[in-house]
Parts: sequence; C-alpha cells; structure tokens
Amino acid sequence: MKKIINNPNNVVTEMLQGIVKANPQLEYFSGVEVIAKRVKEKKVGLVSGGGSGHEPAHAGYVGKGMLDAAVAGNVFASPSPDRVLKGIQEANSGEGVLLIIKNYSGDIMNFDMAKELAEMEDIRVESVVVKDDVAVEDSTHSTGRRGIAGTVFVHKLAGAKATTGASLDEVKRVAEKAITNTRSMGMAMAPCILPGVGKAGFELGENQIEIGMGIHGEPGVQRTTVKTAVELAEILCEKILADYDFTGSEVGLMVNGLGATPLMELYILNNEIEKILMEKNIRVYRTFVGNYMTSLEMAGCSVTLLKLDDELKELLDAPCDTPAMKV
Repeated sequence: MKKIINNPNNVVTEMLQGIVKANPQLEYFSGVEVIAKRVKEKKVGLVSGGGSGHEPAHAGYVGKGMLDAAVAGNVFASPSPDRVLKGIQEANSGEGVLLIIKNYSGDIMNFDMAKELAEMEDIRVESVVVKDDVAVEDSTHSTGRRGIAGTVFVHKLAGAKATTGASLDEVKRVAEKAITNTRSMGMAMAPCILPGVGKAGFELGENQIEIGMGIHGEPGVQRTTVKTAVELAEILCEKILADYDFTGSEVGLMVNGLGATPLMELYILNNEIEKILMEKNIRVYRTFVGNYMTSLEMAGCSVTLLKLDDELKELLDAPCDTPAMKV
C-alpha cells in the first residue's frame, strides 16, 4: 500500500483539517467530523454527507450556492447520528434544513435518526434520497438504486434554490425534481485500497473491466474485456437512455472520474458521449468533466445525465463558490 498518510485511523480527521486550512471560509468541528460554512446565511440549510473516500464529496461542496454543512463518516462508512445532528445544527438558521442522502441503508438510517433528534430541538428537517445509479435494479439491492455522482447535481440545484430565499418545501421540491430527472452509470478498471485494510477490496485482471461497479466496490452488472472509448460510451449511454427518456431534451452532463483516471481519458470519453447524444437528438446544455465523486484511487468513471427544463437550467447556471465547484 502506497499512500500519503500518517496513521490510517486518522485519515478523515487530518483530511478535514487540511480542507479548512486551504479554505478558510469553512469551519471544522473536531470529534464530529463536520465541515460547515463559517458565516451562516438566513435561508434553508442544506446538509449532505456519507462515508469518506469520495472526495471532493461531500465537504468540497460546502460553500455559497451549494451545501451549508457536510458530515464525514469513516472511509466508506456512514456518519453516526450525532455527527449528522451537528451538521444540521450548524446549517440551521431558523428556516429549516434539507438533508440530501445517498441511497445506502446505513446513511438512510443514521440521517433519519439525526432528523428525529433535530426535530426534538424544534428544528424543521426534511430529507430526499438520491438513487441515480441505473446499474442497480430495485429487486437486487436492499434499498434500491445507489446514489452516486448525480448527487452533486442535486447539491447544485437545491443549493441554488435555497439561495433565492425559497421555503423548505420549495427547496425539497427542486431536489426531488432533480433526483427524478437524473441517471448515472459507472465502470471500474482497477480497484482501490482502503487505508485501514491495506489491500484491494476486489481484483480485476489485466484485461478486465467491470461495468456498473459501485463507488464502494460493489459488484457491477458485467465483467468484460477492456473497451475503446467509443465502445465504453455506447455501453454506458445505452443503459442510461434505456432507463429514462431524454429524447429531444436539453441535459446537464457529468463525466466523473473515480480517482485514478486521467483527465485526458475523461475528455476523450466526453467527446464520444456528446457524439452519441447528438445522434439521439439530446442537446448538451452544460458539461462537467472531472473528479466530482471518487472512490479513493479506483480507476474508472461514471456518466450522469440530468434532464433540464427552464427552472433547472436557471438553477444549474446560478453562481456557486465551493472548493470543488465554481460557477
């Protein structure tokens, strides 16, 4: 295992300390592993989070126009309810708080428990669950489809709506609309190594890739040979477009790296995806290429499409200023 770390047990704490030193507009709360905006705004608060190892998600999206607080669990492990409660408290300015949760059983359970604790403190809390991964069917996963990189679009759109001074119900409506209109599909070319484990969580042969691999190393839907960018774009787009009708619409496109994939390769893939979408009469309105939700140093990528209407286009274009996304 080759990693730039100290004690494997301290990687989350030391990472969060490093984030705030690079971004002094953020504040770190030791012991509960929460990152929040140093200056609160009088508006609906947005909180997200989950296991660490997916950086820049989620602390990288705390800032103007997106999240008000992010809660970090241990690597690939859900944050505890007390951590989430602290995130809610820091995001609350009296207008209510929306929790944006990825669809994993541990996250749902712990965020729901924190919601109940916050309501005992007279903080109004609502929640939405992101489940954009088309690789998983409801019948094959305990909680249904996984939440992956499409979660970042939900952060962006709900955050923009909250910045307008909208009510909690309106911010939740936009978040749910974004979730309904978002689909993602990923693939892996090489595994990642958890700092506390020291070895790969799964193995892929020299000439193998896994289609539909999850961001924690969950099994995909097909193990096959290495594909060209053209072939890979076709495989990922076919599954997404078969699941939701994007024909004739404008979309936000995210080509997301899982941690070890060079930008060169992501841009090549983006080039092929945009060709396919053009042929399908789907217009790309705005494109995001880069590492938005990773899996430590896993080699691979995911593709996300967000179907847009006038409201969502305006929110996607709204200014935001966070460590990991600036519009």
